[in-house]
Amino acid sequence: MYHNNSNFFFLPNFHHFTMKLYIVSLISTTTLLWLTTLVSNVASTQPPFSCDSTNPQTKSLKFCQTQLPISVRAQDVVSRLTLDEKIAQLVNSAPAVPRLGIPAYEWWSESLHGVGSAGKGIFFNGSIIGATSFPQVILTAATFDENLWYRIGQVIGMEARAVYNAGQAVGMTFWAPNINIFRDPRWGRGQETPGEDPIMTGKYAIRYVRGVQGDSFNGGQLKKGALQASACCKHFTAYDLDQWKNLDRFSFNAIVTPQDLVDTFQPPFQDCIQKAQASGIMCSYNSVNGIPSCANYNLLTKTARQQWGFHGYITSDCDAVQVMHDNHKYGKTPEDSVAFALKSGMDVDCGDYLKKYTKSAITQKKISEVHIDRALHNLFAIRMRLGLFNGNPQKQIFGNISPSVVCAPQHQELALEAARNGIVLLKNSGKLLPLSKAKTNSLAVIGPNADNAYVLRGNYDGPPCIYVEILKALEGYVKVQYHQGCNAVNCTSAYIDQAVNIARNADYVVLVMGLDQGQEREQFDRDDLVLPGQQENLINSVAKAAKKPVILVLLSGGPVDVNFAKNNPKIGSILWAGYPGEAGGIALAQIIFGEHNPGGKLPVTWYPQSFVKIPMTDMRMRPDPKTGYPGRTYRFYKGPKVYEFGYGLSYTTYSYEFNSATPNTIQLNQLSTSKTVEGSGSIRYTSVDEIGSDNCEKAKFSAHVSVRNSGEMDGKHPVLLFVKNDKAQYGSPIKQLVGFQSVRLKAGENSQLVFEISPCEHLSSANEDGLRMIEEGSRYLVVGDAEHPINIVI
Repeated sequence: MYHNNSNFFFLPNFHHFTMKLYIVSLISTTTLLWLTTLVSNVASTQPPFSCDSTNPQTKSLKFCQTQLPISVRAQDVVSRLTLDEKIAQLVNSAPAVPRLGIPAYEWWSESLHGVGSAGKGIFFNGSIIGATSFPQVILTAATFDENLWYRIGQVIGMEARAVYNAGQAVGMTFWAPNINIFRDPRWGRGQETPGEDPIMTGKYAIRYVRGVQGDSFNGGQLKKGALQASACCKHFTAYDLDQWKNLDRFSFNAIVTPQDLVDTFQPPFQDCIQKAQASGIMCSYNSVNGIPSCANYNLLTKTARQQWGFHGYITSDCDAVQVMHDNHKYGKTPEDSVAFALKSGMDVDCGDYLKKYTKSAITQKKISEVHIDRALHNLFAIRMRLGLFNGNPQKQIFGNISPSVVCAPQHQELALEAARNGIVLLKNSGKLLPLSKAKTNSLAVIGPNADNAYVLRGNYDGPPCIYVEILKALEGYVKVQYHQGCNAVNCTSAYIDQAVNIARNADYVVLVMGLDQGQEREQFDRDDLVLPGQQENLINSVAKAAKKPVILVLLSGGPVDVNFAKNNPKIGSILWAGYPGEAGGIALAQIIFGEHNPGGKLPVTWYPQSFVKIPMTDMRMRPDPKTGYPGRTYRFYKGPKVYEFGYGLSYTTYSYEFNSATPNTIQLNQLSTSKTVEGSGSIRYTSVDEIGSDNCEKAKFSAHVSVRNSGEMDGKHPVLLFVKNDKAQYGSPIKQLVGFQSVRLKAGENSQLVFEISPCEHLSSANEDGLRMIEEGSRYLVVGDAEHPINIVI
């Protein structure tokens, strides 16, 4: 349902409809006819599969006998392959094995925020030519809404299976989500992540993966391990630099302390494996402490498989095995690098390095066939869990997912919901927003991002079902005069005089500025945090000329230093919209004209331009007072901020209060005889390992919070609960998010929320040796401006 003409579906009076009716209205009679044709066309298209029951020869193949355990079946198929056939299966584009009835398989497909066109496993060249395009992950994260994240995952997994059922997929393994920590604001791929907080990132991974794979919200409901689609958490681990100055991700060696590894970089991956039960993980390009991730036995086998219990496949990032040899110089020969990868626990090479050099590695006795068999067992087990060795997939568990679900009205409505609830109101002086349609006779829309639907999509995107530019959406409300303001988003030339003339004659002005994929993307990190080129000059000039304070809309994945706008009284409102997906233009128009009350919260700290003095290569999270190093992210950073993590305004006001049921004293000393140690500052602490999992469970307590909408407008917003430690020692976080819930309240309404807090998880931090410890003493639970003291006794 992808159309080049954005006016195809645009209804100028869409704001008079209810949201559901509007989304339905986007699908015209022509589109419904197209959908009908789609279903009939797809019925004759056969997706690739093995073990066709109509072929008598399959009955003698043990790997086709679905009543047997998958481990037995996988072992059988591997045993039937010749060495050359085995080696050929170790790469992402695995060829067919015709003599066994095994079709070709593509491991590389993408689904970061919708079924994507990157990768080689999905094709939009048949009767399905688009899929629901959700906001880029960083904006979806700003909703702090786990239920929304899960529903997005469900839609992506369902549409992925529908594309396969339509015969337009040769793979069902999707390399998402990206759960690296957004450690540095310059990182070009930070937009792909849920932000800078490890607990929040882990929760995003859990909900997204469960949704995609066909599990329930709470998990544990996959029938016999059957997968709707396979999700893969990436990039394992400590990957957050692409191309900075003269250093790139292919040669970067991330020096990470055990302390930072345990409480920042690893927790999302542990959650992804243990709680989400992801069926795939991807090892990253970079080295960690001198060892390339895809050659790191301790990381891939000892940690992921043995310690965390991972049962799935491990892929390299594309050409990472070759990068290991060519860039990291890890291994004197290609065969050495192949051996390191297979012995470490990697299973499939995105590339052709294993195809070229595995046989010679065996000949040179650097590896044995056992290492190949281990990898292939993992790979075929996943294909079997996907039902690709169970006969005709249309007769299997996910065979009834019709191609008609792709771009279904309720899916597009969900994309709109995600965009509306993620957009963050950063400034609203004098209640400039929302604008009144009745009182706005003319609107000037200025900026290079206003009339560009493609910029709304972000990276790792696919063709959307629909799209509408921000300009077109605003034209549905009032009379608009438009000027692009700059020659492009990089704004090497600004058309200030023309923009000022338009602004001077309008009742209100909306400036749509920010970044695009030319400024931040994979293999391209930013050098600066300010707006590119002449954007700031254009904004200030227009604001000075306008009759009333202007509205600034920022599109970006990463933070931008907009202190100039924050402090300029002629700039009345600022909205951050990330890259809001196919429905982002509509969402922004609804917020600007008051049909939706914004409630998003920033999932990253917005730093000032001065932060760029800190090298991207410095992986330390904790500050170093001796050298003036300020630390990173809201948990540790001690320096000036443009906006804080968790910041976001609303058109209404909310108040918070802790209820008396929330305890003030946490008695951990009564749980066990765990050993306590007195530190150099006379602070006692105990190890989480010493407390033990049973006692950690007993130690959980509840925080009870009353939330009231004390304003005049209904609204939905996330309630964020932090723990604050004013006297943090031994590298403990200054502040830590421990829970969040999204709540919808009518004006004047209140709600009682209960947060479960685990001292072992939420009140502990890693020491320098990477052991999680709990310090005795006082903390504060914090929601908004409400604080509740607690005292930990060990």
